[in-house]
Amino acid sequence: MVVGEMVQEVELAVIGAGPGGYTAALRAAELGIKTILVDAMPKPGGVCLHMGCIPSKALLHAAEIVSTAKTAAKIGLHFEAPQLNVDELRTWKTSVTDKLAAGIAGMCKSAGVEILHGNARFEDSRSVRVDRDGESAVRIKFKHAILATGSRPTSLPRLFKNEKDMASSRIMDSTGALKLEEVPKTLLVVGGGYIGLEMGTVYAALGTAVTVIEMTDGLLPGVDRDLVKPLATHLQSSFKAIYLNAKVTSLEDTGSAVAVGVVGKDLPASQTFDRVLIAVGRVPNSDNIGLENTSVEIDKHGFVGIDECCRTADKRIFAIGDVSGQPMLAHRAMRQGQVAAEVLAGRQSAFDNRAIPAVVFTEPEIAWCGLTETEAKARSVTVGAAKFPWSASGRAMTLADTNGQTKVIYDPETTQVLGVGMVGPRAGELIAEAVVAIEMGAVLEDLIVAIHPHPTLSETVMEAAMTAAARLERQRARETEKQTAPS
Repeated sequence: MVVGEMVQEVELAVIGAGPGGYTAALRAAELGIKTILVDAMPKPGGVCLHMGCIPSKALLHAAEIVSTAKTAAKIGLHFEAPQLNVDELRTWKTSVTDKLAAGIAGMCKSAGVEILHGNARFEDSRSVRVDRDGESAVRIKFKHAILATGSRPTSLPRLFKNEKDMASSRIMDSTGALKLEEVPKTLLVVGGGYIGLEMGTVYAALGTAVTVIEMTDGLLPGVDRDLVKPLATHLQSSFKAIYLNAKVTSLEDTGSAVAVGVVGKDLPASQTFDRVLIAVGRVPNSDNIGLENTSVEIDKHGFVGIDECCRTADKRIFAIGDVSGQPMLAHRAMRQGQVAAEVLAGRQSAFDNRAIPAVVFTEPEIAWCGLTETEAKARSVTVGAAKFPWSASGRAMTLADTNGQTKVIYDPETTQVLGVGMVGPRAGELIAEAVVAIEMGAVLEDLIVAIHPHPTLSETVMEAAMTAAARLERQRARETEKQTAPS
């Protein structure tokens, strides 16, 4: 033992205080397990709260207000152009995250969960050492540990000409973009995934000319194309340019801007931008935390292998959230945190959820859960799909925003609901109904006979199910006619 090192013994050490980590710690304490929560950040909440989900949604709300003010003229309401105060917007965003962090700290205190701030590293399968700036290190001996260390933005070092460029504040990852240090005149977003498009939406609304370069042939790779189309159409007008099947080959800070080398059809070999945002995904934080001193197994992508109870190959260590695999979503981590805590308490629990919802908080929003048409095609699964356009929704019309649709994916034999996708305003708030339906094994009739309030956007789920049921009835009627027709 190192001189001056303190030692604590607990039943459970949770490493990482993001949504999965603090959920696991609180649930474990609720079930009577003595728990300590360790996190490298000075305030609990993890990347999601401080550098991801929450601050991005706060800025997207500001972007929505600006957009609404611009489009209000078509219903007879005319506003002057918004006057942006970046300092006040940044202060408000920070106040939101600080209040939520204080709330998490308060819940932990009430539950008897100690929060220890510092960098944790596994010494073996029964202990971690926590190094703290300016204070003595702490060695925690545990019966079990839950690894919830999250993820970080993927970097692209091969694009930089030298270390100076790598350290440039003009070249940002999502964390840097959320700091909102300034509103640049021009911004290049490298990557057409949800992070890049959400942050592009924010900066475009605040007055930046946004350009997106995506290496594949479409935005939001993997998402059904019919859901992406309304968003792509909108972004073509709100962004300066979107280039598909294109690549960035180099980045250089010239002192006053960023010179960007690019490859793509009809693209000049070099362009200049005030700032560049690299948004090409995230990587798990499974390195540099001493997992080699345990029996935990890590795959080639850096993800920790787990079973349905969130156990790793080391019987004393569990893993949840981004570090344990895809999809890297906060709500998946929170559910896994509950499972891991319950399993440790001796309860029957497993992460066996049928539907994990995903939401892209752009304008319009895209949300989906369960099986998608893209996945069904890749797996050669026969499904039915029915859509209801929001142009036929009374509520969408009263919102003056009919650019959307709802789609239901179903089993044509049993009519069981297999997936739901939607694009349009507040799609992220609506998708939960579909999650419940899939988890409960609902069939189309269940969505139809459940009374939806009128006029609401939620009716579009019922309408899409009615479209599907009517289609099946017509198909069956035709089949009956063929069978009964005289030969």
